[in-house]
Amino acid sequence: MTKYPRAVNPPPTFEYRKNMIRPCFLVIDKEFAGSISTRKLVIETAKFNVITAYSGSEAIATLERFPAVNGIVLDAGVSDIPLSELCKTLKKMQPAVPLVLVGRPGVQQTQDADHYVDSFDPTQVLKLLRSLEPRQAAEIEQRDAALESKA
Repeated sequence: MTKYPRAVNPPPTFEYRKNMIRPCFLVIDKEFAGSISTRKLVIETAKFNVITAYSGSEAIATLERFPAVNGIVLDAGVSDIPLSELCKTLKKMQPAVPLVLVGRPGVQQTQDADHYVDSFDPTQVLKLLRSLEPRQAAEIEQRDAALESKA
């Protein structure tokens, strides 16, 4: 059996990294499963975790399997289940989880959505998601700043 020497100077670790939990959002997008969702990329760029569903029925199954999400981002263009019914079902499954409806101006809003965001403004989506989890968002920004200052 070969023994390998221990590292003389192990790589530094960041203490706050051990306790940092990144928020996770369920993104329900009307894009095809084989394509890349712009909304998902924008949210992941902010260092949030994303679980993606590409239909209302897939979203329900995903939320059953992964109920501990920090928020739900729903594209109002998802059409396999009527929007009001889908919102009602998602809120019934997880009443405390914020539901963000993303749609074009003039899209009918539903009473079960907690927030509405214009689909043409990704910065507005990120600003809202950061406001839902301000402590975690601040930790992520601090970590990024620390990494940039070391580079």
